[in-house]
Amino acid sequence: MAAMDVIVEKLVTVWRRPAVRRIFPLLFLLISSVGSILKELELVPPSYFSSSKNFFNLYFVKVSWGWTLLLLTPFLLISSSVHRGASLLGQRLLSLAVATAVWYICTETFLYIEDATGTCFQSKTSLLATNEFASKATCRRAGFNWRGQDISGHSFILTYSSLLIMEEMSPMAILRTASLPALARTVLNLLYVALNLIVMTWVWMFVCTSVYFHHPIDKLLGTICGLLGWYLTYRYWYLKPFSPGLPPQRQLKEQKQHA
Repeated sequence: MAAMDVIVEKLVTVWRRPAVRRIFPLLFLLISSVGSILKELELVPPSYFSSSKNFFNLYFVKVSWGWTLLLLTPFLLISSSVHRGASLLGQRLLSLAVATAVWYICTETFLYIEDATGTCFQSKTSLLATNEFASKATCRRAGFNWRGQDISGHSFILTYSSLLIMEEMSPMAILRTASLPALARTVLNLLYVALNLIVMTWVWMFVCTSVYFHHPIDKLLGTICGLLGWYLTYRYWYLKPFSPGLPPQRQLKEQKQHA
């Protein structure tokens, strides 16, 4: 597993750079803005990823929160056992519960806004509205087209999931030199690499969303909501005493900054 250790070491080195952690959140705003301009100017030709039925959209993005929890939960279970055991594990699982609540509240709010601001039309190109249907679900079931403020759930979840993973896998900077059983070390390394791969997938699919789908304002609002969900927790609330707190590596950095 020497090759895996080298890969983990390189990934840890990248994420430990302060510049990377500062720029990464802003990258989503940049991609969303540039991608929206390219889309409006029709400068990006159609491709496999311009179809909403592409493999990655159907089996990864559509269930992105499930993938995030599937990989992050076992990583936290193993990494927390190395530090303060049950106490740290409880804190980290609570942070996942908070993140899930943020995800649920935001996505449900987006759906509510789309219903509240929308109107049912006979087709995508039709200007003739029908008042027979009061929600997107009933409108589309009838074969019609619903037009409302469709805040991009993809832009939100891909931004938020990526930043959540960035924060929660930061203890690997400590764990890579910790004394661990061979099996635990192997599983942890595999999970860490998988988390990095899923972040790369989320960023790529965010690019595709930006250049192929949604109106610019809908993508920008979704991206901002994802950034706010991350910032208000990891950069504000988790620094307070009554909170899940930051992951171990982040705690050490914050203590040094405030010393």
